[in-house]
Amino acid sequence: MFKTIKNDLPASIVVFFVALPLCLGIALASGAPLFSGLIAGIIGGIVVGALSGSSIGVSGPAAGLAAIVLLAIQDFKELFGEEIGFNVFLATVVLAGVFQLILGLLKAGVIGYYFPSSVIKGMLAGIGIIIFMKQIPFFFGHENAKLKGFNLIDFFGSLEKVETSSIIIGVLGLLILLLWNIVLSKKGRIFQIIQGPIVAVAIGIFYYIFTKQGDLGIADFNMVNVPTPKNSDEFLAQFPFPNFSQITHPKVLLTAFTIGLVASLETLLCVEATDKLDPEKNVTPTNKELFAQGTGNIVSGLIGGLPVTQVIVRSSANINSGGKSKVSAIIHGFLLLISVVTIPTLLNKIPLAVLAAILLIVGYKLAKPKSFITMYKLGWKQFLPFIVTIIGIVGLDLLKGIALGLSVGIFVILYKSYQNSHFLHKEGEDVDDGKIKMTLAEEVTFFNKGAILKELDSLPENSTLELDVTKTRYLDNDIIEILEDFAYKANERNITIKLISERGTVENPPSYIEFFKLNPKLS
Repeated sequence: MFKTIKNDLPASIVVFFVALPLCLGIALASGAPLFSGLIAGIIGGIVVGALSGSSIGVSGPAAGLAAIVLLAIQDFKELFGEEIGFNVFLATVVLAGVFQLILGLLKAGVIGYYFPSSVIKGMLAGIGIIIFMKQIPFFFGHENAKLKGFNLIDFFGSLEKVETSSIIIGVLGLLILLLWNIVLSKKGRIFQIIQGPIVAVAIGIFYYIFTKQGDLGIADFNMVNVPTPKNSDEFLAQFPFPNFSQITHPKVLLTAFTIGLVASLETLLCVEATDKLDPEKNVTPTNKELFAQGTGNIVSGLIGGLPVTQVIVRSSANINSGGKSKVSAIIHGFLLLISVVTIPTLLNKIPLAVLAAILLIVGYKLAKPKSFITMYKLGWKQFLPFIVTIIGIVGLDLLKGIALGLSVGIFVILYKSYQNSHFLHKEGEDVDDGKIKMTLAEEVTFFNKGAILKELDSLPENSTLELDVTKTRYLDNDIIEILEDFAYKANERNITIKLISERGTVENPPSYIEFFKLNPKLS
């Protein structure tokens, strides 16, 4: 592993600069203590990095889980009280990790392939919209931004409570991020090593220091607030622990399942993306990755951290900075730990408006208008599940949105299966010669019953049907029964049936069931 340290050490520093503001920002978006985001970043780097089979993937708190975490913490505080609500949430993180371990042991690393890409893209876009909307009050420094249930309607109804200084540093941070993304990142390696988010954070710190005594100073409630321990005992005391007293509550179990499922999906999507970006073309073992992520979530939940996944922003920063092995991810975790121990006072000089600016960019990238246009151009079969998933997530919640998107996706599959079960056309140029050929698809199941029955019933009297099954490799018994029943109707309507298979052509077979028994590949 240490053969590539000359590549991994510089890359780890870049990833650290990217991860530090994101850990704080995602905790902010999740409505969790900001320190919990840093814990998740440390665990994602050290624990998951050490166990992962990915050479260049980096794990930590993920924007894709922010909406779930935010709602869960709010619900648990209402159900179980302000004092233990967050601790009960930590228990769900541990349970989610156990769920991921089970998925890894069951070799369920292929689970991501069973979700339509349109639904997954809709999930990410919906989460992006929620993150974007939730950060607007923080970007403007609204004094009620941290209140439970505070939304955009409340925000626009009380604009007199925004803070000018937060708006100034928020806009300045946003301009720096846009300049870095659009222009400077393409100008030289120095702008790839020193990332835009860390520059925006540095500017925010300088702004706070130079204006705190003046009229444009930022109020304390609009600043990062992480614990500043004076000794090792105080440092260890700031780690909250999970409360398992409500572990059997249906809401707790459902939240744990949701976090485990979404974290696994997001990780597997990221694994696929990073493997494609990897110059060495390494292939990450997905089951081992689920095991690593599950272990990471158990440890993170046990010591007060947010749930972790492998994340594309940090992983791509690692790749672009020349990272070669998992040492880069591990070192970045230790750098986060060192920063928590040595510079908590400096972290508390970061304005929340700067973190909100970073998250506005994150939200925009997840739900950029170009993705809507791309999905629309792919046709209604891709766009409909995509847009339904987004509406469901934004209007209801994440799990219901995914369920709605999957339902629409399944409907599309059934509809296309209905359409593609067979081909029906008349032979020859003379459309009135009564010869009709039906070619069955490679796989024909009970989903296709309605379409085939409709076509058979519409055949005219005194015609000839050539039923071609030479390409068919699976024929459901339901379809065979339809053909068996149709034989009686065909005889009454003087319809001749020629069954064409690899064994030859049979005219008006006495029993379709017996015929297909002699063709085991079709049964």
